[in-house]
Amino acid sequence: MNQPQAWYKQFWPWFLIILPLSAVIASINLLMISIDNKDSLVSEDYYKEGKAINMDLRKIKHARQLGLQFELLVNDYELTITQHGGESYLAALRVHFFHPTIQARDFDQIATADGAQIYRLKLDEPIKGAWEVRLESFDNSWRIQKRLEITSNNSYWLN
Repeated sequence: MNQPQAWYKQFWPWFLIILPLSAVIASINLLMISIDNKDSLVSEDYYKEGKAINMDLRKIKHARQLGLQFELLVNDYELTITQHGGESYLAALRVHFFHPTIQARDFDQIATADGAQIYRLKLDEPIKGAWEVRLESFDNSWRIQKRLEITSNNSYWLN
């Protein structure tokens, strides 16, 4: 007579154990991925940032009142900023570039004008695509910002 096999030697118990076990392993894997790749766009102190937005709006309004207008010329490894309107500004400029999705690509520099009143910035690598560009006075009294779709060897107006 045939003796029944032990349960651990049969196919169906192992098949029924593997299905939920693979779901548990996949969920642990997804948990580890989500912990390692936190969203950098979430702010911990949203109230202070909300108050800062109101301060920013005053700076933007002040730049409009002064009639400030700058031309941004983008070459592969150099940015050239020239003032074309408003009160003459010769102090240093804070120049910020914010990438809309990749925070690690953001950069900022302080630029000083040369003898021809042109601000020049050297770049490590060419910039292309969508960027939020912000120009600020050195004393933080005014701000100009604009979202640009940047291509090389092109000029843009910031006002």
